[in-house]
Amino acid sequence: MIDVLITAATLGGLYALVAMGLTLQFGVARILNLAHGEFLVVAAFFSFALVTSAGLHPILVLALAIPLGFGVQWAVYQVLLAPLARRAASNDVLVMDSILVTFGLLFVVQGAVLAGFGGSYYSYSYLSIPLDVLGTKVAANRLLACGVALAICLTLYFALERSRWGTAMRAVAIAPQFAHLVGIDVRSMSALAFGLGGAMVAASGVLISTFLPISAAMGIAFTLKALVVTIMGGIGNLMGCLIAGLLLGLTETLVSRLVDPGLTLASTFAIFLLVLLLRPAGLFGKSTR
Repeated sequence: MIDVLITAATLGGLYALVAMGLTLQFGVARILNLAHGEFLVVAAFFSFALVTSAGLHPILVLALAIPLGFGVQWAVYQVLLAPLARRAASNDVLVMDSILVTFGLLFVVQGAVLAGFGGSYYSYSYLSIPLDVLGTKVAANRLLACGVALAICLTLYFALERSRWGTAMRAVAIAPQFAHLVGIDVRSMSALAFGLGGAMVAASGVLISTFLPISAAMGIAFTLKALVVTIMGGIGNLMGCLIAGLLLGLTETLVSRLVDPGLTLASTFAIFLLVLLLRPAGLFGKSTR
């Protein structure tokens, strides 16, 4: 049971970390980023290359990847997506345009990774030693990934809840058409949210590379999981993302251990459909009329 709970917390924490980035981008900037998972793959291969070729420590790579991920996604927003936001007649139009643009970006990024690394799986050894936790052997790298992922999620949540810029960002998410009336620069807040989403997905990629094999084709799966967690938790609700991510991680782990590993994806969408039927606005979302 301890092993199941730690595995569930590791998966759930990483799902939540990826989904928090997506819900920031969608909730604040109104951009549904279908290329979100591909930037996770880029960060994972960035970590693999620096650890295996340059001999850098994965924690140092994580410290490098977070600001780099922020900068790359901030630039993507300014170059590709801000023009869409300026010309969009409504938020619905912006969402549709962003789906088309990021869908194309998905294949550009995926093609670049395939050209550089091919379609094989890659991995490196880091803290792959068993630790005794209440009588159960657990890999140290999974414990580290779990702890760091949950720490980043909680840090971002409290930063957005307690800071002035977090309050401004939440104002843009709730009422973008009125935020400028109180002196909030909507475009700057949207770019900041998009950059924060990039920082979080970059952190996820580095953490995943420490204990899982990585490949150029795994980005779409993480994008789908992030969409599921974002909708289950409630669009724009960071704490909802964290709880939904942990719930999804627990469900997948229990199904994999007790039923059949081949049914984990089916269980993901089964619980997703159940939440949509019972709570269409998400577990912590607010219904609008």
